[in-house]
Amino acid sequence: SSSGGGGTGDGGDGVANLRSNISSLRERMQRRRNPSAAAKTAKPNPTSGVLQPAAPAAALSPSPSAPTAAAAPAPTASTSATGWTNEMEAKFLDILAHCTLPVSVEALRQAAAADSLLGPVKEEIPLELRRLEQSSAIKLATHPAHGLQVTHTPIITPAKRKRPGATLTSPSADARTQAEIEALLTQSSHQESRIKKVSSELMDVLNAPTVVDLSLTQKFKSQNNSVMEFCSCITLEECMAVNGQRCDCLHFRKLIRSHTDESLGNCSYLNNCHHLNTCRYVHYVVDKEDEKKRKQKVAEMRAGHGDVVSTLVDRSDMRTFPAQWIQCDLRIINMEALGKFSVVMADPPWDIHMELPYGTMEDDQMKKLPVQHLQKDGYIFLWVTGRAMELGRECLTTWGYHRVDELIWVKTNQLQHLIRTGRTGHWLNHGKEHCLVGAKGDLSHFSRGLDSDVLVAEVRERSQKPDEVYGLIERLSPGTRKIELFGRPHNVQKNWLTLGNQLDGIHLVDAELVESFRKFYPDDMETTQRFLLTGKK
Repeated sequence: SSSGGGGTGDGGDGVANLRSNISSLRERMQRRRNPSAAAKTAKPNPTSGVLQPAAPAAALSPSPSAPTAAAAPAPTASTSATGWTNEMEAKFLDILAHCTLPVSVEALRQAAAADSLLGPVKEEIPLELRRLEQSSAIKLATHPAHGLQVTHTPIITPAKRKRPGATLTSPSADARTQAEIEALLTQSSHQESRIKKVSSELMDVLNAPTVVDLSLTQKFKSQNNSVMEFCSCITLEECMAVNGQRCDCLHFRKLIRSHTDESLGNCSYLNNCHHLNTCRYVHYVVDKEDEKKRKQKVAEMRAGHGDVVSTLVDRSDMRTFPAQWIQCDLRIINMEALGKFSVVMADPPWDIHMELPYGTMEDDQMKKLPVQHLQKDGYIFLWVTGRAMELGRECLTTWGYHRVDELIWVKTNQLQHLIRTGRTGHWLNHGKEHCLVGAKGDLSHFSRGLDSDVLVAEVRERSQKPDEVYGLIERLSPGTRKIELFGRPHNVQKNWLTLGNQLDGIHLVDAELVESFRKFYPDDMETTQRFLLTGKK
């Protein structure tokens, strides 16, 4: 090169050299394809004795202005630098796209040899690879053992490669195009949108409460807003920090004693802990001011009523019965003396093979109870736990019922969190209880579909069931006589007759019930009570 060309690394000289090499290789390929024509135009080299092709006329008779170094002719726009057609390039790129990288030139030649189009030009593959490398379509590297190899192919498929000389599509543009196509394919058609709109309108109509539903909701709605919601912040301090002021919900305050270690966190049993005087975990009590509000609401709720059932609206159109109870041993009392009831509920002292603070009944004794005399048509709610679940089903069958449903009580603690450390269960800690629902006779006059089969309520005293079950049963059969077996003082409710050996004496108010009871027990109440507890007069 000339001294003004900037050395061998100059861009112009490099292109000229490349074109010269390509032209020489093209001539060699033509001689290989047509050796007879090449021999006619060849002449001996006086220096080496090798036949050389005859130079073109322009080269043999140069003009006075021609440079000393003849430049190779530039390739035309209709073909690539290697003379390959577009069809050849597309076929070669397809082979390259399906190869596992890195791939050697020899492997590409073997793959091209099997193709009728690329087979004749397989020896020109290294030149085509160099051209693709210059256009940044691929990357090449020289391996000591395998020679020239293709190490990287940004072009994943031939379809992504444009015609020679064109720029490649950027990955970001391809991604945007793909996203637009997917958006068009996933877009709902006019007919699909119309069907979806009609379906939504139909669901709104079907889910809308009917006049009967609204009437029942209003009928059983609490009339005095006696329920206080718990604050999600738990303590008043946290509520003030979050809300900036005291909310209308119920708050707790931490019960910190001399032996309390706050770093241990909350007690698992909280207000049901049996070791409050020694337990080092944190316990809670209701905030004093909120406790006053709660007691005031409870007093308003119980004014003139004294039970859970009376939290419902005034049911002047329904017959109501006062709370009544009989202290007795259920194995002794004659059930026929009590009349018929629409609903029976029982929480029996099942023998669950655990140490309990109260007496239990054997399985045979439970089955022999004459519960079938208490009902002709109606429901029975039978609380069961542990091994008593199967025994409870047997009892329902023995008493003439068939099981129709099951109620689940999910237990929560004082802070309304799910209980994870229950005191019952042989293998797993029990955090729920089951109540089997049985039925017999004609049920056409009972309400249906008003409540869920899951109750979420706080655990209180041992064996005490949630008061919410009384409201559920009252909505199921409003204004009818109901009876509870194995009840205790906290179970006494309006419209209910409660039987149990932990009650206080005999309290009967309903004239019809008193008359029926006197027919079977004509003695004075003291003698009758003694007999019902001991079986002796």
